[in-house]
Amino acid sequence: MDALDVARWQFGVTTVYHFLFVPLTIGLSVLVAILQTMWHRTGNERYLKLTKFYGKLFLINFAMGVVTGIVQEFQFGMNWSDYSRFVGDIFGAPLAIEALVAFFLESTFIGLWIFGWDRLPKRAHLASIWAAAIGTNLSAYFILAANSFMQNPVGYRINPDSGRAELTDFPAVLTNKVALITFPHTLAGSFLVAGSLIVAVGLWHVIRNRDSVDTGAYRFATKFGSWVVLVASAAVLFTGDIQGKIMTDVQPMKMAAAEGLYTTESPASFSVLTIGSLDGSREVFALKIPYLLSYLGTGDPNGTVHGINDLQAQYASQYGAGSYTPIIPVTYWSFRFMVGFGLAAAAIALLVLWSQRKGRTPRSRWLLRAGLAMPVLPLLANSFGWIFTEMGRQPWIVFGEMLTRNGVSRSVSLTEVLTSFTAFTLIYATLAVIEVKLLLRYARAGVPDVSEQPATDDTDDAERPLAFAY
Repeated sequence: MDALDVARWQFGVTTVYHFLFVPLTIGLSVLVAILQTMWHRTGNERYLKLTKFYGKLFLINFAMGVVTGIVQEFQFGMNWSDYSRFVGDIFGAPLAIEALVAFFLESTFIGLWIFGWDRLPKRAHLASIWAAAIGTNLSAYFILAANSFMQNPVGYRINPDSGRAELTDFPAVLTNKVALITFPHTLAGSFLVAGSLIVAVGLWHVIRNRDSVDTGAYRFATKFGSWVVLVASAAVLFTGDIQGKIMTDVQPMKMAAAEGLYTTESPASFSVLTIGSLDGSREVFALKIPYLLSYLGTGDPNGTVHGINDLQAQYASQYGAGSYTPIIPVTYWSFRFMVGFGLAAAAIALLVLWSQRKGRTPRSRWLLRAGLAMPVLPLLANSFGWIFTEMGRQPWIVFGEMLTRNGVSRSVSLTEVLTSFTAFTLIYATLAVIEVKLLLRYARAGVPDVSEQPATDDTDDAERPLAFAY
């Protein structure tokens, strides 16, 4: 083990941990805005209760996401300084816009939304949560645009004197075809997470508190969340199909590794189960569906999909001697876990809707247990999706331009990386306990009493103080 190995582990752990909060923040920001819009249009108190209830869970998660996200910025300078020097000119623009525009937009209007319940006019207050949601989604786009450059470098040139990548076409970076499909795919996965949380909390109250006066609100929440999950699942599959075709075009090794395809095939079969040799160089046993991989990768059932061994030989000839193959078991199984956990959440959402057909009240303890597992399933799907995305690109940190081993900080020792890795892991473990306890505490408390809400007309009283609604 050397500093490179620990630096990779540290970046992987902190990134996956941070991304546990990101999809919930992205999805809940929009869903809470939708609930408040429903209250604004109908005046139904049920929607106001749900807005405040899930809004509180959204704020807890948002705060934790901000805290864990700060560490990501330091990662580049601490352990990946050579990488930072190489891509700094490219990453500077989208990340600066993300911080100065998108993050400030969401954080400013979240503050107005929190403190403006009895201070802002009703329409202005509603606009504030929508502005925050837009800022959250814009933030995701600029970050994904930066990440997409690592997958498919565009809009740059290599300075022969400095050896750095220099930005030549900023619109090309923002319209990178990888970013254009990764963004809706990520949004769909985020709504899958947020909808699952809404279902889990609502279902718990429906089954455990059947006689509550707010049962109607919880029943609506479970149906609302279930439909969000189903629509999001369909969107994930649709965007994932397009993403697979683009991935085959720009990163054929990643597609081959995802399917355990060692030899070029035309047509290519989809691997339901593949067992390879210990060194990952050949297939030992495989259970396959004919033609499916060709369609998924190229859109043509008879299309050609290049295999691992052929691509390795091609890259060795193009980039020099060395291994250009990712860790096959990691990419193969992370891809399947991503799909499997996402489909499991959709199946539970269908069961929840079925259990409430024709006004029925769900009572099954097994359904409750399945419902409580729902938020975890899409979180796992999102995490494995990012593991697949980043591990499938290896050994490149910027595909075709910079190897991961060349991006690590040369001056950082193994001891220093281990120390920071241990410290961050302990801090993150503590934050995880705090996050879970806060979410459970406020989820169990149920929807708030809004019977004494202040006036919600559009009048503005300058003497009225700001108030914290939570």
